[in-house]
Amino acid sequence: MGGNAGRGRQAGPRCVALVGPFASGKTSLLEAILERTGAIPKAGRVADGTSLGDAAPEARAHRMGVELNVADCEFLGERFTILDCPGSVEFLFEGEAVLPGVDMAVVVCEADQKKIPALQLTLKLLETRGVPHVLFLNKIDKADQSLRETLELMQTASTVPMVLRQIPIWKEGIAIGTIDLALERAHVFREHAESEIVPIPDADRAQEVEARYQMLEKLADYDDHLMEELLSDIEPPRDEIFEDLRRETREGLICPVFIGSAERGNGVTRLLKAIRHDAPSVAATADRLGLNAGPGEAVVQVVKTLHTQHGGKMSIARVLAGKLAEGATLFDPNGAGDRISGLYRIQGKETTKRGEAIAGETVGLAKVEVAHTGDTLTTAKTGTPRLATLTPPEPVMGTAVVPTDRKDEVKLNAALTRIAEEDPSIRISHDAETGETLVEGQGEMHLRVAFERLTAKFGVTVEFRPISVPYRETIRGKTTVRGRHKKQSGGHGQFGDVVLEIAPLPRGSGFVFTEAITGGVVPRNYIPAVEEGVADCLKAGALGFPVVDLAVRLVDGSYHTVDSSDMAFKTAAQIGMREGLPNCQPILLEPILRVEIACPSDATARINQIVTGRRGQLLGFDARTDWAGWDTVQALIPQAEMQHLIVELRSATAGVGTFRARFEHLAELSGHLAAKVLERQKAARAA
Repeated sequence: MGGNAGRGRQAGPRCVALVGPFASGKTSLLEAILERTGAIPKAGRVADGTSLGDAAPEARAHRMGVELNVADCEFLGERFTILDCPGSVEFLFEGEAVLPGVDMAVVVCEADQKKIPALQLTLKLLETRGVPHVLFLNKIDKADQSLRETLELMQTASTVPMVLRQIPIWKEGIAIGTIDLALERAHVFREHAESEIVPIPDADRAQEVEARYQMLEKLADYDDHLMEELLSDIEPPRDEIFEDLRRETREGLICPVFIGSAERGNGVTRLLKAIRHDAPSVAATADRLGLNAGPGEAVVQVVKTLHTQHGGKMSIARVLAGKLAEGATLFDPNGAGDRISGLYRIQGKETTKRGEAIAGETVGLAKVEVAHTGDTLTTAKTGTPRLATLTPPEPVMGTAVVPTDRKDEVKLNAALTRIAEEDPSIRISHDAETGETLVEGQGEMHLRVAFERLTAKFGVTVEFRPISVPYRETIRGKTTVRGRHKKQSGGHGQFGDVVLEIAPLPRGSGFVFTEAITGGVVPRNYIPAVEEGVADCLKAGALGFPVVDLAVRLVDGSYHTVDSSDMAFKTAAQIGMREGLPNCQPILLEPILRVEIACPSDATARINQIVTGRRGQLLGFDARTDWAGWDTVQALIPQAEMQHLIVELRSATAGVGTFRARFEHLAELSGHLAAKVLERQKAARAA
């Protein structure tokens, strides 16, 4: 039963992701699911630090999800793996890497207008990836607005219709139960237990009839037969309704909405039954991804990479086809292979060794060095192309790091490599100009967690420094200067003599060296050495920064038949440049970046203020393509003003604003700002 539109439940182990905005209750829902299915005796609480999920020290310390949680359970005879993804936008890539390997996603959210942009981020990702999904409206016991208002609010975040599957039963302003619109059955909540079936209250009957008809109308948009039944006032059979719900959910035509309270365990059983009934099989997911496995071939999708302190590398992977056994060799898309040292069942932080895994199961693969997050691996020696493209987002915040103990330099580099392998949205680079090791990520908390792991898992502590701004200098004036190097120290001496013309060039021209030597006053074999000496001096000019946009012309000089050499002429050129550059009216240049900021439209005015407050130049804004209710702001901002920009943006946009930046041009910097830069540069050179 591998087709998306096949009738009946989908047999075999399935994989479901829990996604949604930060602090919406995903991990609480995971706990409720595990308790309801008997996987754990009692649901833990994130706030108390007793949950199976979010058990990492960093998650406990910050009381938020910072990495993927994995747990297995069984419900009504069928097996499921639940992948609980972090909700913060800074850790969004953790969830994106999971999506190619899941059959369905449950979007957990609450009736909070401030979280609608974050909900839109999640839904957009699911719609782009083509992942079937349902929505669980959590914290219904704390809702302070009508369900209709809430649904209208959430619909703005989705491009597909949201279809209510339940409506709440209210008593004195508190939701005490739900009415299932497909079954036409009422349930009253019980604390941490299955709901009790009761007759539909008379006071709610009219609302139930209206809501059910609206649900059927939305389903009929994709089913002509159902539309005819509704127009003819024919009550559609229950089987037809459930088949439409199943098919349209799997095809991504609708997003069914369930309600409940994860913390109290309310609405969990109804959600589990919907997942069991509507989630596609692993075969259907393989079809969605375009997988065409050969006979006997096992194919896995790597959704997460971990480095454990004692067990080494662990790759969390979903088996999409075939059967996998310990000792099998897996090959990456390039055909490089590695043997599986062990297969493991993962339950939170606990791992249990197992012998094999069948299609549909999600397991840990030990020490498969060729495996990386997002890879598709196969037992076929030719390898297989990646089933899904996974591109980490551009970093929006960074810092330079040095080990607290200089002896840890090699250890630091190895640890950072592993940190980046665990989380590809962390970027590690080395700046050849400054010698700095740069660590960049998706925000303040993202980097903080990375450095906490660096210390806790790998035993390396670091000091933080702002990333150096690559200032440059150029010249406004021109000059002609002689550089003469003469040295006699017994035996052959050193002699080189050059006359150089130094002149400015238009911005962006770079460095141009020419010569106009006549009469052989400087032998041609020494001219390359002169150019080399000039170029060496441009690495740090009169102001201490690399010099750009100037022309240097060798026009005259002299030589000695015995004492002249390449080194002598190189030194003479350096002497001339050091004397000449200060006389050319040197000026400081700062890099200007073109910044594209994405934000909800109601925050655009505040974003404009943030840009101008950072010496930025607004270029304009427009509606963000294919993003209802969002704008894109274009601006030019000095790189020196980019530090912590993301913190301000997130503060102004309920945590969802982001940006992309690229180098645009160099601009003159003068006045007190230039003076401060030069003062810092002077102090750094003296240190």
